[in-house]
Order: sequence, then structure tokens, then C-alpha cells
Amino acid sequence: MQSPFIFRIYTNLLSFFLAKKTADLDLEEIRKMLLEDQEILKISDHGAGSKKLKSHFRKTAEVTKFSATGRKFSQLYQYFCSLTPAENVLELGTCVGINSRYLAKATMGTLYTFEGAESLFQKAQEFPVESNTKYIFGNIKDTLPNVLQLFEKVDFALIDATHTYAGTTSYFNHILPYLHKGSIVAIADIHWSKEMDQAWEEIKKHPKIRLSIDFYECGILFFDQDIAQGEYILKI
Repeated sequence: MQSPFIFRIYTNLLSFFLAKKTADLDLEEIRKMLLEDQEILKISDHGAGSKKLKSHFRKTAEVTKFSATGRKFSQLYQYFCSLTPAENVLELGTCVGINSRYLAKATMGTLYTFEGAESLFQKAQEFPVESNTKYIFGNIKDTLPNVLQLFEKVDFALIDATHTYAGTTSYFNHILPYLHKGSIVAIADIHWSKEMDQAWEEIKKHPKIRLSIDFYECGILFFDQDIAQGEYILKI
């Protein structure tokens, strides 16, 4: 890692993991309860759906196990969110709300989290939620443009919904005009399918993107034109 910027980002991320080893354990207690929750949810998929769960009726425990982000990557999103002003934070794809809770703790302003499946929208709010979080229900292609009109800029965005080429690129293009040099965008499951591979390859080459990091499970994008340009594949 010859770039001082990427070296600092990476080493600070590893230090963040160590510092957070015993932090936010209350959120992991919620995860544990969700992993034991046998309630059947009716899931209306608006995108590629799940590789593991084919039925529209799924146990909360199964959704949490197969679709929710693991602790390490929830912390990774929290870390990159904390590198921005974090005034306007977007999460596209609430699922059962684990990432939402991690991001809320790094959000200085308001976190807007979007979910298209009503059962997940309700399940994510069963436990007490942070006061800085607004849960948005509906098809994201309709709700995202409406919410974006509320402010002038987006500081951090996590795109973790639909998991199709069309959906991912559309969400990114909607957010793009609101990004600034201090913004960071995370895209989950960039190698989940050929469609997601294609979306990631296309998005990371956008002229407004200065630097990209591929963590395999997700990709991170920087927009500050003052940093050294590059594409990195890193392991955590």
C-alpha cells in the first residue's frame, strides 16, 4: 500500500476493530434474539431475493442468519460512516435492522433507512430504536427520490438492497448528485452475482470516484479529488 492515505485508512480500520471488540454488545444481544425468533415473515422481494431462502414465507431466524450483515462488516460500515460528517446518512435495505443500529451510533445527524418489505420494516423496529433514525417503508425507487429532496447533500450511504445490476446502479445514480468530496459510499455484496460484479465494475469507474476498496463482501468508494487515485483489494 504505497498510498499514505490508503495505508492510514486500512491501519485505522484494523485499530477500530480492536477498539470495538467489546463495544455495542447490546446490538449483538438483539442479533441473538433475532436468531432465535421463529416468527414467520412474509417477504415481498423487489429484487434478486435470497440465494438460501426461496419461499416468500421465512422465519425471522433464517432471515437474520442468511441475509443480515455479520458483526465485522457492520463495524466496517460504522467505521467508514464515522470518517464522514455523518449528518445525512442513508441505508438502502434495512433488513432486520442490525446495520441500522450500528450506523445510528456513528450518525451525527439523521440516519434514513429504507425497506421495501413491510414485515422486515416492522421487525426492524421491534426493539427500541435510536432517536436519530427514520425508517422509510416502500419501494426504494419511489421513496429514495422523495427523501433526497429533504436535504442538499449525502455524507454516507450504504447500498444493500435489491442486489441487481439495474437496482444498484439506479440507487447510486440517484444519490450521486448529492455526494461531495467528504462523502463515502458503501455497496454490499458486490460479488454476490454476475449482475453485482457488473454493477461494481461499472460504478467504481465513474469519473467522480477517486478511490475504491474491494473487501469482497462489500466495496467502499471515495470522492475526494485531492487523494491519490487507485483501486485496492484488501482483506480484513
